[in-house]
Amino acid sequence: MKRTFFLLLSVLVLLASCQRAAAQKFQPKTIQFRGAPEYSDQELLAAAGLKKGTEIAYSEMKSHGQRLLDTGLFESFHFTYNGVDLVFALVPASALYPLRLENLPLTSGKELDAALHDRIPLYRGRVPFEAGLTEEVRQALEEMLAAKGIKATVKATPYTDPKLEQVTAINYAITDLPVRVGEIHLEGVSPEMQDKVKSVAERAAKTDYNTVNTAGDIERAFALLYADEGYPSARVDVEQSGNPVANSKAIDVPFKVTVVEGRHYKLGSIYLPSGELLTQEMINKTAGLVTNKVETSLSVKGGLTLRSALLYVTGQYKSKGYLDCVVMPHPQYDEAASSVNYTLEVQPGPVYKMGKLTIQNTADDLRAAMLAAWKLPEGAVFSESAIRTYFYTQGNTPLGRTFASANCKYTLTKNIETHIVDVTLRLERKP
Repeated sequence: MKRTFFLLLSVLVLLASCQRAAAQKFQPKTIQFRGAPEYSDQELLAAAGLKKGTEIAYSEMKSHGQRLLDTGLFESFHFTYNGVDLVFALVPASALYPLRLENLPLTSGKELDAALHDRIPLYRGRVPFEAGLTEEVRQALEEMLAAKGIKATVKATPYTDPKLEQVTAINYAITDLPVRVGEIHLEGVSPEMQDKVKSVAERAAKTDYNTVNTAGDIERAFALLYADEGYPSARVDVEQSGNPVANSKAIDVPFKVTVVEGRHYKLGSIYLPSGELLTQEMINKTAGLVTNKVETSLSVKGGLTLRSALLYVTGQYKSKGYLDCVVMPHPQYDEAASSVNYTLEVQPGPVYKMGKLTIQNTADDLRAAMLAAWKLPEGAVFSESAIRTYFYTQGNTPLGRTFASANCKYTLTKNIETHIVDVTLRLERKP
């Protein structure tokens, strides 16, 4: 009984001692941080909710450290106090990611990073997979848009690079309103090119806006037009012009296109690299140039343009499953003849295969007939042209008559990691 009494007394004394230690306050002479040299002590003090020269309770230390962990920039911490110095040892997070703006009408780069750093002192151009700093950046981007008169919801999600097939950035996108290309202001266009250039500008307007790609897409569209019209050395500069225009339905981003047209050339020949999927004979035949031999170049005297050659070559590759195919034209100038020839560089990418077929908006008997008529089995090399062939070559059959009386729609879901394409077919009643 006496032993039990002393044991209980010891426990009570220990608990009281722990409570006194937890309630004890101390005032360190310095507060230091180790393991995170890219951040200043002042920035980390503010993030931890600490102030120099103030008393701190031992019981509060965990919550101060947790505030640092909540940023997502650190994996763990511990602290020591020697009666003079309070030292936090921090272990940085193993993975941080750059920002990727999907459709925000803001200019990525040093100015944006500086503006975000002013709002969020711990921001250094990279954010965690998910955590406090990622959310703080999301809120800051919404505030920046609001300052431009755009009230929109921004969502943050991991971005998977299609080539590396791994997360390489955190994507920020406006989700509640479509963001489109707005008015395009033209400068440097000659009277002879005005109508054609305006036509390209009209097609570009109202298309989906992408922070990374839109300016380049507009530039390529104008450069290709000028190449078709005999101005292959034309320089096209594209930049956002002024603030976006927002209403209840969409956000329109205006652009300015400046053109330096350069010298006019005649279009000579288009050359294909050897060993590619297409032979020159196939190209010549398609162009309507009947020949008994494989030419080394494709003469364009018959009216074939660089644009149509690029579309044809790209289409042929895509019909054989190379859905990511890119064809780049490289010009060679003959100044004496005032002509330009092109060599096409083909970057085919991976081959995609047919995946799952889904048929929507149909009765069971019609779905069964459509499945029976489908000729592209799972695992076969995918070709989008096979879908058009399927819809429009059924002839005067019950299925063909059904297709003729409906709007035939399809949706492709391309998996950039597995290189599989799932197809969804649906029939909609014609109005």
